[in-house]
Amino acid sequence: MPDAETGTTTGAEPHAERLPLRERKKLRTRQALIDTALERFTEHGFDGTTLDELCDAVDVSKRTFFRNFTSKEDVAMAPTQDFWTAFVDDLETRAPDSPTLLDMLQDALLDTLERMPADGWARRVLLSRRLAEKTPSMDAHGLHFCDRTTRAALAVLHRRFDLGDAADLRARLALDVLIAAFHRALDIWTARPGTPTRDALAADLRTAFAAVPGSLTLAVTPRKAG
Repeated sequence: MPDAETGTTTGAEPHAERLPLRERKKLRTRQALIDTALERFTEHGFDGTTLDELCDAVDVSKRTFFRNFTSKEDVAMAPTQDFWTAFVDDLETRAPDSPTLLDMLQDALLDTLERMPADGWARRVLLSRRLAEKTPSMDAHGLHFCDRTTRAALAVLHRRFDLGDAADLRARLALDVLIAAFHRALDIWTARPGTPTRDALAADLRTAFAAVPGSLTLAVTPRKAG
């Protein structure tokens, strides 16, 4: 599905092989930009790689680049941004058959993860996260994307389900808890040695989700001396 801001198709398209040839070529160009950007940013540094160098390496014009991405930060964070865009898409059709909203959101996130491309997506996420750790502009871009995506998800939820009026904070807080658990799982997953897998991220997500109820009732007691 097209990203609301860039007008491009996400890397989570499950039936890309069924698209017309022109659309498949666009997807391949977009993926080549992502892969080349992550490799060059990792090898030469984010600031050490110019947009001209990136476009030359993929043999595309800047015009083509900007049809796909808004900035270097945008292409560097595409793996996780595609994931969250696909999550919002999932909410558009998900049946309300979970006990709570938070349960439904967790199921949607895990199902979205399962649909991410198996061919290198996890490695792209790992490279992107390691770049973000040392690139302040990527962190800033990520915060903006997170806020925009949270608002989009909240709009879908309120349009499809009866979740109270705009003053009711529960739906927004459920999304905030979901995102916090995801980021904690992602931190644990990124710190693993080697190249963690998509299944390993799913396992870390389930562990984080399982810890949420206890975190809300965790008692505060003084530590015993000695």
